[in-house]
Amino acid sequence: MPPARALVAVIAAVPLLIGLVLWAFAWPTARSAPHELPVGVAGAGAVTERVAEGLAARGDAFDVRRYADAADARRAIEEREIYGAFLVDDGGAPEVLTATAGSGTVAQLLVEAARQQAPDGVQVTVTDVVPAPEADPRGAAFGASLLPLVMAGLATGVLITVTGLRGGRALVGLLGASALAGITAALLAHSWLGVLVGDWWAVAGTLGLLVLAGGATVAGAAALLGRGGIGVGALLLLLLGNPWSGATSAPEMLPAPAGVLGQWLPTGAGSSLLRSVAFFDGNGGGFPLAVLLGWVLLGAAGVLVGGRLRAARSREAPAR
Repeated sequence: MPPARALVAVIAAVPLLIGLVLWAFAWPTARSAPHELPVGVAGAGAVTERVAEGLAARGDAFDVRRYADAADARRAIEEREIYGAFLVDDGGAPEVLTATAGSGTVAQLLVEAARQQAPDGVQVTVTDVVPAPEADPRGAAFGASLLPLVMAGLATGVLITVTGLRGGRALVGLLGASALAGITAALLAHSWLGVLVGDWWAVAGTLGLLVLAGGATVAGAAALLGRGGIGVGALLLLLLGNPWSGATSAPEMLPAPAGVLGQWLPTGAGSSLLRSVAFFDGNGGGFPLAVLLGWVLLGAAGVLVGGRLRAARSREAPAR
């Protein structure tokens, strides 16, 4: 490229890149609000109906689901069908069920909503059905732990690419590096820091699968598109995947369509699966598991097809 064109390209590319990054990261935070957030309502009929109507009056903020009693509402929270529930008895005494392990931000939002609807002078009882670990009561460490795992997946795919590994060797490299990364991360986050709980091997497997999905995505894209595929992988994992994952709050707290699209990317799916495995005995983890496995399969296919295409080109070059 001539120097003049290169100069113009650099001057134009930098502000565009900054604008894209700010849009991807700042926009979801600035527009954070509940959108179809699934919550439950249970209790006496007439009073419960008033609570449900009060929540429905907030537009699309809540997806209100009715339950027969507190036991059913608790079960729905534990199975990750809802984020929390509002309970009202015949005397009108309000109680809110939360799950800070599911999202501390949402739990706080539900408590505030219950207090706003409660009569003046009436104390709202708060019950944390699935509490966050004592080592991470607000979930800050959980959100912070996601970025290193995403970067590990990106680095794995880049290393597979720059070392020239192809085909079966590339897949073995991805599997081996991801397995060790998952074990290492579990030793740090589960055994040492205590910010993740649940079955140790299930947590380690989930962490490794998150790294594998990211690494396979980058390596597969690079095998098909060349070094430019690394940029595509970084876009999916970091630039869009990280801020759209909902790891620090909840996917339903992000503006449309970021909350929905983020759960179809490896980062968002990995965050949701890790939360399910670590705090909810795997409940609600079916969809994010399928998404991660889908990215692994797509990445592996890209690695194999890209390797064969490169081998075919290398055989044709001497013939020419």
